[in-house]
Amino acid sequence: MATTPLTQSPTPSAFGGGPYPSRRARLIALSVLAGFALTVLWSARFVDRVIGDNVANTLLGHDARETPISGAWAGALFAFVTGLAGSFTACNVAAFGAVAPLVGEQAPGRRRLGQTLKPVGWIAVGTLAVSAAYGVLVALVGTRMPQFATTPGGGGLSPRGIQSMVVFGVIGLAFLALGLISTGVLRTPATFRRHPNAPLVLLGALIGGFLIGRPYPLFRIMFRDAAESHNVFYGAGAFLLQSAGNIALMVVLFLLLTYVAGDRLRRWFARGPARVATVTGSALLVGGTFTLFYWVLRSLGRAGIIWYPAIGW
Repeated sequence: MATTPLTQSPTPSAFGGGPYPSRRARLIALSVLAGFALTVLWSARFVDRVIGDNVANTLLGHDARETPISGAWAGALFAFVTGLAGSFTACNVAAFGAVAPLVGEQAPGRRRLGQTLKPVGWIAVGTLAVSAAYGVLVALVGTRMPQFATTPGGGGLSPRGIQSMVVFGVIGLAFLALGLISTGVLRTPATFRRHPNAPLVLLGALIGGFLIGRPYPLFRIMFRDAAESHNVFYGAGAFLLQSAGNIALMVVLFLLLTYVAGDRLRRWFARGPARVATVTGSALLVGGTFTLFYWVLRSLGRAGIIWYPAIGW
């Protein structure tokens, strides 16, 4: 079977090109409000410790935080498992929501599996490229990177905290821009028109960028192991596996959605062509608002620099 070139896409309208929702202002307002509400309700402690730690401890068979990483194979397993355990984030939900409309374009019969995996494959291209490059950088620079500096400086923010704010702030703005492109508010870039799979690669690169700003405790353990090794191949491999685990759940959910509800989704999207842009744009706007507000504004609130509403639980 011939492979699909970069200039072909099962659904170019998902990231611009229309048809667009008629009530865009209301859609944008509700999506931004939902993203803001999520920042108020979100509990990093619950997601990291109750979900993330328990998943990692169960899969590894020991306490992931307390057991040292012994050797390259143990490090590789630790990287993949902690990536999987850290996949329960609003950003991943946004990415999944953005590609979910592609389910409605899947081919029938034996071609369905290949068609299903193509959009996720393009996302993986962007994710793994960024992850590998950052893993090499970590191995070269070592523990001198800002993510190892946790002592608060002036203003109550540590270098690691500032890095997280900058990285996730940029990612949040990028999600918002993609959401506005999807809903027709911003003009579709010429690159997206010439290469309709380019938005998926960009979306994957943004997911890979999560590693650059992520303060997730289990990730920091893997980060330090790779940095102290000074082995660029191990660093690249560990970060690749971390991101592979991070998107594995998305692949599983995407396959389940395709085979369980793919036909119904295809008919639902066909009855309202603008629904593809509506679902895609809304998912990206919610994820972008959450990422920007949570990692910038709520971080400033935690540092006592501004007031930001949050429910502690």
